[in-house]
Amino acid sequence: MQAELLAVGSELLVPGRQETNAATITRYLLERGCKVVARTTIADDARALTDSFRLAWSRADLVIATGGLGPTEDDLTRECAASALGAALIREASYVEWLKERFKQFGRVMPNVNEKQADRIEGGRLLMNPKGTAPGQMVERDGKILVLLPGPPREMLPLFEREVLPLVEARSSGERIVMRIIRIAGMGESDVEQMVAPIYKTFSNPMTTILGGASEVELQLVGTGRSEALAEERVEDLASKIRDVLGARIFTESGETIERVVAGLLAARGLKLTLAESCTGGLVTARLVSVAGASSFLDRAFVTYSDQAKMDELGVEEATLKTHGAVSEDTALEMAKGARAAARADVALAITGIAGPAGGTAQKPVGLVCFALDGALGQRTVRRVFPSADRERVIQQASNSALEILRRALVGFEG
Repeated sequence: MQAELLAVGSELLVPGRQETNAATITRYLLERGCKVVARTTIADDARALTDSFRLAWSRADLVIATGGLGPTEDDLTRECAASALGAALIREASYVEWLKERFKQFGRVMPNVNEKQADRIEGGRLLMNPKGTAPGQMVERDGKILVLLPGPPREMLPLFEREVLPLVEARSSGERIVMRIIRIAGMGESDVEQMVAPIYKTFSNPMTTILGGASEVELQLVGTGRSEALAEERVEDLASKIRDVLGARIFTESGETIERVVAGLLAARGLKLTLAESCTGGLVTARLVSVAGASSFLDRAFVTYSDQAKMDELGVEEATLKTHGAVSEDTALEMAKGARAAARADVALAITGIAGPAGGTAQKPVGLVCFALDGALGQRTVRRVFPSADRERVIQQASNSALEILRRALVGFEG
């Protein structure tokens, strides 16, 4: 069974906006032996959307679209899907009444524009959405399936799990697909590729994809087999060989974020952490706090952006700042020592750097970041330069590297 996914919405094509539904759906489908052959993001444009539905319907067994099911004029998914299938739209009177009642429960009168959410593609059925007003839809024709799902993930996923996955499992050929995500931090994509390519190129099953990010590399291993156990065995065969080469450079094989891994290590060892952040502005702290249970290892942290703040809050010596500068290993170490003393913590991690785009010199270029650890995991300083004029990217790379420095100290890896 082959699937094609359409993500609908002009807002998804604005820089900085990330579409997440397709990745979630792809993972669930792969686990059930359904291959996704294409993923497309389309603006709220009637012609482009109709053409996309028509093309997807012509070449896939399962077409899933998310978004564009709202009540406004630019919500065109229903209309364009019906047009692509050459089908009419039928307004479900019972659903209109359900909508009116739902609005009444919240003390509101339903606007007339919401009635279009009750339009059903001829030959299909509505999929009730308990978390919103936009129902999904499903059409089965000529051995194929078309599914329309609401865009918000909290509405999309329950409908997908309840209505779509059982159909996929029922039509599965029996071939199972297993994916494993191996993540490595503190290395560039080319460095990882150089180490692991001689291994994964000898395997046709699993297939390997390598993806580079901000101070992080991801290896995706996708194996197939007549059973899940066989597919898993094939993936493990390759993963074990990669593990032998990369060792503790791998921070997860289950797709976890590095902050979740670090949080687990800190909690398991019963260590109290404090952070002193300058150029990252509290980002490392925020990432750790996003993990449930962070209070078990984190009591307080410090954002000391100015020189004066470093002196007042952390006790950094004025002479150190004048001699070595705010962005230096010496200052980072004094920040870490001061933070650990002030917080009465077991371990302190400090970060200070030049995020740019201005402020760099020949000796200290934009992208220079200095890190320091102090306490129960030993004392160390690290100096790195992230070659980018993009401020956000430097900050993200610095936060990733800080977490990786802490993780390596926790597992005792010096590489």
